[in-house]
Amino acid sequence: MVEAPILPLPLPPRPAPARAESAHLCLVGGEADLLRSFIENDRLSAVFQPIIDFRAHAYFAFEGLIRGPQGTPYHMPQTLFEAADRHGLRQELERACREAVFRAFARLQLPGKLFINASPDSLDDAAFRNGGTLELLRRIGLAPSRVVIELTENQRVTDFPAIQQTLAHYRSLGYQIAIDDLGEGFANLRMWSEVKPDYVKIDRHFIGGIADDHLKFQFVKAMQDLAETCSARIIAEGIETEADCLAVRDLGIACGQGYLIAVPTAAPRPIPSETMVGIMNRRNIIVFPSGAAQSGNVTVRSLARPISPVTPETGNDEVYRRFEAEPGLFSLPVVVAGVPLGLINRHALIDRFARPYSRELFGRKSCTQFMDPLPLIINEDSTVQEVGLLISRSAHRHLYDGFVVTDNGKYLGVGSAHDLMGMITELQIQAARYANPLTQLPGNVPINEHIDRLLHNGIAFIAAYCDIDHFKPFNDAYGYRKGDDLIQVLASILGDVADAQLDFVGHIGGDDFMVLFQSPDWEVRCAQALRLFDERVGLVLKPEDLRNGGYTGENRRGEPVFHPAPTLSIGALPIAAGAFESHQEISSTAADAKKHAKKIPGSSLFIERRRRT
Repeated sequence: MVEAPILPLPLPPRPAPARAESAHLCLVGGEADLLRSFIENDRLSAVFQPIIDFRAHAYFAFEGLIRGPQGTPYHMPQTLFEAADRHGLRQELERACREAVFRAFARLQLPGKLFINASPDSLDDAAFRNGGTLELLRRIGLAPSRVVIELTENQRVTDFPAIQQTLAHYRSLGYQIAIDDLGEGFANLRMWSEVKPDYVKIDRHFIGGIADDHLKFQFVKAMQDLAETCSARIIAEGIETEADCLAVRDLGIACGQGYLIAVPTAAPRPIPSETMVGIMNRRNIIVFPSGAAQSGNVTVRSLARPISPVTPETGNDEVYRRFEAEPGLFSLPVVVAGVPLGLINRHALIDRFARPYSRELFGRKSCTQFMDPLPLIINEDSTVQEVGLLISRSAHRHLYDGFVVTDNGKYLGVGSAHDLMGMITELQIQAARYANPLTQLPGNVPINEHIDRLLHNGIAFIAAYCDIDHFKPFNDAYGYRKGDDLIQVLASILGDVADAQLDFVGHIGGDDFMVLFQSPDWEVRCAQALRLFDERVGLVLKPEDLRNGGYTGENRRGEPVFHPAPTLSIGALPIAAGAFESHQEISSTAADAKKHAKKIPGSSLFIERRRRT
């Protein structure tokens, strides 16, 4: 959680002034004097938010946060620190905040570690480096090994050798290091590789909605894989829903933090709530979001390169030097007050400057002289498929210039047609491998992967093999388009009856589907699927065939034969923990159960209840 950095300097406690005195200071002495009164009179208070260990089902740490005086505009830390920056009081404020957090944590005798926010520049503060903080910790009985310095993202780090040396000093004193908000601000992959932190916090943007967002899921999964290789512990911030909490847990993320777990408070519980323990103890696994379902929703924001723009006042010589210094820069945006005006193409400018006397004539003139004033400007929420179609129908220059990405009219970055085509191709390849092209449901690879997850975690579940009866004669009589319509009807029904968080719906191929139920009322859901299929089959049957319960066709010898209307058969295989060893074994046994179901007239459910030995 990003809140204002708090730095140490032991300050003697002083009596707090009355509220009337604070108001008087604000009116008479101004904001700076009011802030000094907060600092010098201990008007700052600490709150703590727990960080939970998913494996131990316990809090392993608390993050110390700061609050200004209640009932004032400075209660929340953002306002408080913005005011301190205006008056050059940030260092004094940070020291007082650290003092408040340390003392409150020791007074509450909270278990585990204490995370304290610190900006990179604060690490060079003499009051932090010269032992004063260690003396304070000694007096209040808090070992440095229990303190984690959490580097916040409010300053950009450029001198990595210097910060490595500084952090080595703090590590030698017993502190551990965390980086905050991975994926936002300066806390990026380079920061991770250079700092080699003990803990890495994933930004809340990537955790909120992770249970339903394939791209967020894949990002966090990649971070977890990296963490395992470098012995860092991942902390997922911003957990606010049970679904996101279970998705994070099932990914193998070590720790979590967020309002679902506990809100920041001045006196937090030392142990998780019964509700939270119940969530962690659930014996089912969440269905991970499918990339196939999300591929059509991938937006161009992921392709936007945050290229530093130029303004109309920038000369052509400076633009030329930018292109020389950055060989990978294909276009340079021209922006005024956040609004894009145009694009300067690399090859167009260099080609113009190659002509005799061009640089002498145009070098000092405005870069708008060689700017395309009508570039493609695309909002960040446009899908890559939409943009690909737009570029294919646009002027050829846009293939070379690329496009400007905006957020409600404000410049975000520049995208290239090359990257766009690569993304579209990757999505198509992924969809072809992992999803059925007709229904966009997960195909055989993700079906098998989910079965293996269930088996690995020792979860009891139901494998329900679903198949449309009399589908081939229907397809022959009505045509393949109506056959596709009927398959899509069944896909929709299975999606409706399944619990999206617990039950995995996959499309094996043709008219065969697999549902992996964890819902305890799975028999009721299967019965509902049978009823809905019988009701909705009328959407694809002719009225007279629906009334007659079937239709007349021809057999291979050209003789008339009556075919029953399509029905649905479900073969259900209850799977106890440890009863099967592989997805191949389960698929084969479930297919046998489906064959038994097809022997029963009409839409039917057959449950394979014979015990395996």
